[in-house]
Amino acid sequence: MKSTNLSVYLKPILLALLIHSSFIAHAQLSASMPYRVNKPDSLTSTLPFSENKERSVVVAPAAKANIFDDEDDNKLQKTIALNLSKSQERKQLMEYLKQLELGNTVAENQKNNKALYRFANLFARLKLYPLAMKCFFKTIQRENKKVRQNSEKVADTDAVEPDELPINAKDDSLVNQQALQVKKAKSKYTSYKRIVSTFNDNKPTVAYALLFHVKQPVSGKPKVFVFSNTGHTFITLIKYNADSTYVSCSFGFYPKKEKILFATPWDPTSESEFKNDAGHQWDEVVGKFISKRSFENILKLTKKYNDLEYHLSNNNCTDFCLQAATLAGLSIKNTKAKWPLGYGNNPGVTGQSLMDGTYNNTDMQPDSNLFKALNIDPVVK
Repeated sequence: MKSTNLSVYLKPILLALLIHSSFIAHAQLSASMPYRVNKPDSLTSTLPFSENKERSVVVAPAAKANIFDDEDDNKLQKTIALNLSKSQERKQLMEYLKQLELGNTVAENQKNNKALYRFANLFARLKLYPLAMKCFFKTIQRENKKVRQNSEKVADTDAVEPDELPINAKDDSLVNQQALQVKKAKSKYTSYKRIVSTFNDNKPTVAYALLFHVKQPVSGKPKVFVFSNTGHTFITLIKYNADSTYVSCSFGFYPKKEKILFATPWDPTSESEFKNDAGHQWDEVVGKFISKRSFENILKLTKKYNDLEYHLSNNNCTDFCLQAATLAGLSIKNTKAKWPLGYGNNPGVTGQSLMDGTYNNTDMQPDSNLFKALNIDPVVK
């Protein structure tokens, strides 16, 4: 009887001791675990545990994609064209280009150079030629520095230092002005005096550039003509100033079509005129930076042609541009072909030579200093 009573009293005591020891063990275990407060965030995901408990994990917001990161050239070209009239987007574009100038490693430089060359091509398609050549310059400046260091001879160019053609805030307004000019521009009459006056801004100059454009009768093919369409060749001259401004002029040599058969195989001669080709379409273009002497000689050639007759076989638009290219130290091979009652330089064959890469520098500049862009998809001949 006594033993039974003792058992009745001991059981509650032992149960109490067991509960107390279990509480202490849990408290010690909790103290040994790190304590972290979850930060409130609208972007959370819930992960299930085996004990049907849940834990919130913070997920960092995804980085906002830049509108100029599109890898599709056609889509990116449309994006740039649509945003040229918007001040905020233009500034964003200039900042984007400035970032591409930076690079501390070989891999970064190669990646940025590739991107800058791509933008040079896109700006050329949009007829923003000064900005196109400025982007291209960033891709060749390091190579030019090596050439100057390793060669006693200096190319017939006024050596441009990398910091003399910066991409900065001034490009914002200049690009907007140029885009508006190109949009409105049709190939209308101009003259040697108007062309020269474009560059007479009385500002110190740091660089000059030339672009050689070809519009073929049939894009991507060496056809000389299609019905009355013989294509067109024209040039762009650019002057970069020390204050980060620039001026450019695109122009070509034309016949005065006073009669329907003028400048045709049946009547190849006519009076001539220059036209403003800032808005003219093209299929291929090659460009380069040139010396002050070459720039001035091309203007002298323009003055000479201002008073010359146009001849379909001997003195046409391609003849004028090829002479300008020669003065710039650019040689283009395979530019001639026959047509009914005629033979000579023409846009169809010249454009094919640009596509095939049969051109080179004749001055001391490396051929890598030649900028090439296509506005068409190459086709199989």
